[in-house]
Amino acid sequence: MGSSVRVKEAVVVTPSAPTPPCILNLSAVDSQLFLRFTIEYLLVYTPCPELNQASTASRVKAALAQALVPYYPLAGRVRPKPDGFSLEVVCRAQGAVFIEAVSDNVAVSNFERAPRYVTEWRKLLSLQVADVFKGAPPLVVQLTWLKDGAAALGVGFNHCVCDGIGSAEFLNSFAGLAAGKRGFTSEFKPKPVWDRHLLDPQPVNRALNPCHHRIIKAASHPEFSKVPDVSGFVTRFANERLAPTSITFHKKHLIELKKLAVSTSRPSTSLSAYTSFEVLSAHVWRSWARALNLPPNQTLKILFSVNVRDRVRPSLPGGYYGNAFVLGCAQCSARELEEKGLWHAAELVKRAKERVEEEHVRRVVELVSGEGRACPDSVGVLIVSQWSRLGLERVDFGMGKPVHVGPVCSDRYCLFLPAGRSGDGDDEQGESVKVMVAVPTSAVDNYEMLVKSPYL
Repeated sequence: MGSSVRVKEAVVVTPSAPTPPCILNLSAVDSQLFLRFTIEYLLVYTPCPELNQASTASRVKAALAQALVPYYPLAGRVRPKPDGFSLEVVCRAQGAVFIEAVSDNVAVSNFERAPRYVTEWRKLLSLQVADVFKGAPPLVVQLTWLKDGAAALGVGFNHCVCDGIGSAEFLNSFAGLAAGKRGFTSEFKPKPVWDRHLLDPQPVNRALNPCHHRIIKAASHPEFSKVPDVSGFVTRFANERLAPTSITFHKKHLIELKKLAVSTSRPSTSLSAYTSFEVLSAHVWRSWARALNLPPNQTLKILFSVNVRDRVRPSLPGGYYGNAFVLGCAQCSARELEEKGLWHAAELVKRAKERVEEEHVRRVVELVSGEGRACPDSVGVLIVSQWSRLGLERVDFGMGKPVHVGPVCSDRYCLFLPAGRSGDGDDEQGESVKVMVAVPTSAVDNYEMLVKSPYL
């Protein structure tokens, strides 16, 4: 049985002060085809007996209206531009949606495990925006009071308007207002910056270089290349029920993975050769691929976002909350991924990250814009998104820090989530990472066994 949720109030919240009426262009990176969906966060807070639910809901709603003043595009509406390729935001203070709800069968303890099925927590963000262009608000916030007095905050952002870093910056500013930890908009740090032209294609004289776009397309960008589906991969993920999984890796587990990768690599390799992300993503990728039992010649890819704010020159300004990432891509055959071990997969991920430099970013901007509009393929692909470094674990609306941070619905996209401390004193920096991903039911037992047993 899914969560039983009753909506008490659903209102449109407009900015609390006048905002500029205007039309703002989204960048070529914002306008990518594969970003035209809603990012959905779920933050869960422990029961607080002295908390007044009615006044808390009022504070959150008022803080939302205040936050929408400097972040006024989140109160606008996204639409395609006449060219049919790029997007823009019509800013007329149309507003975001705020929902208050109650649940009589969900408690904070429900979030100590993976959801039983992918949509178990769907009603904790009741307004699901299926099409971001049909007049839908770019921002939806739902505060749900759980049966034990705990609270769940579901938040949906139009991904075309902001990326993970930008949305987390907004949430922390919004929460600070609700908790009374900051004054009004002049104190927002970082101050939100639009400047989407910074990630548009640079002007090219087509008369002098008519083959420019074709040359760019010829560059090596495996994230956009298509590979043969020799395993029925797409059909399997479309037709087979997906089972959510949730595995936590504490700091000691991440160190163990680094030691394993180093022990099987070149003799001179040191423990610092690989980051926690590189070894963990490599380990999850291998476990996922081996559990699926794919043909040895199936080409597999792992895609992950790489923040480019400091990889372009000049760097993007602080407070830039648009999409400022490109996809890193490592690929190899299923046989290679299994037989060459963890170090090889970690090395592939590391090299994919290192390839992302300014010229690479500018080529991606060219490829995803205009008529070409390159888009990642889904065959043999595992997508990893690193929410563990966004700062979501700090979002405090006056109810303390969240004890659970994750998605509203589990999916085939793999999420690295903040998991707090391990409880054994080795995680002062919050280095524990919870890995959530939904895999085909036929592979879930093998996946969980392999991901928990790196030496297999």
